[in-house]
Amino acid sequence: MDGSFDLIGATPPASPVILSVPHAGRDYPAALDAARRVPASALMILEDRYVDAVAQGARGVETMIVQRRARAWIDLNRGEDERDARIDEGARPTAQAQASVKLRSGLGLIPRRGGPAGDLWQRRFTAFEVEARIITDHRPYHAALADALIAARARFGVAVLLDVHSMPPLDGRTRVVLGDRFGKSASPRFVARLKAATAEMGMGCAVNAPYAGGHILARHAAPAAGIHAVQIELDRSLYLDSALDRPGQGMGASVALLRHMIAAVEDEALAGGRTLAAE
Repeated sequence: MDGSFDLIGATPPASPVILSVPHAGRDYPAALDAARRVPASALMILEDRYVDAVAQGARGVETMIVQRRARAWIDLNRGEDERDARIDEGARPTAQAQASVKLRSGLGLIPRRGGPAGDLWQRRFTAFEVEARIITDHRPYHAALADALIAARARFGVAVLLDVHSMPPLDGRTRVVLGDRFGKSASPRFVARLKAATAEMGMGCAVNAPYAGGHILARHAAPAAGIHAVQIELDRSLYLDSALDRPGQGMGASVALLRHMIAAVEDEALAGGRTLAAE
């Protein structure tokens, strides 16, 4: 176990499904608190608030990795090169011309903005500060995730990463959004099973709109090599209270929904995957 995340489950994995929860961390280091120019609540807007509780409840035997550090500290769903020169002294100016939409909007490796609060920080962070976060938080999480996926594929012939997030309410009908990077990160059969599972639970589901998946899927998915990855966004109003702040009455139903989705993917992986590797 690394200090910045929890690794839960058997080694090697007991299921071909691996769960990742990268944005629900509620650990705000003192250095971060000292640097903010906004109330602490403005940093919490960046959280996938308590979606880790949904994932914990839904998990069966699956290996799961849950980030403890807050997303405001470092965003695991951004690449190491998505560094914002406006707040990061170590960012390469030449890289900014090819900056992603997320980076340009202030949601890079170190988030610069958070919802209506605007700019979050009193100062720019030094190159050393940002690189220390990359070394102690970003790389260990991704290394653990890669190891789990490789071990699951070795055991089951296939591995499926479900990257669990939450989203603000959308249109009142779409309660789940699945992202597969427009078909690049997973076989269609896994997305089809997830869509069917959400429908069976009475939930409206969209694919790749408005969330198609980020760095975690881009980095770890390799469908041709038997490693698939799908991002799952759950409407926060399903499981939080009316203020979207604390676990609410819908938590149990949301746990059941995610469990049903996990089970469907696991069934698809075991039914359609290759023969178990010899142990």
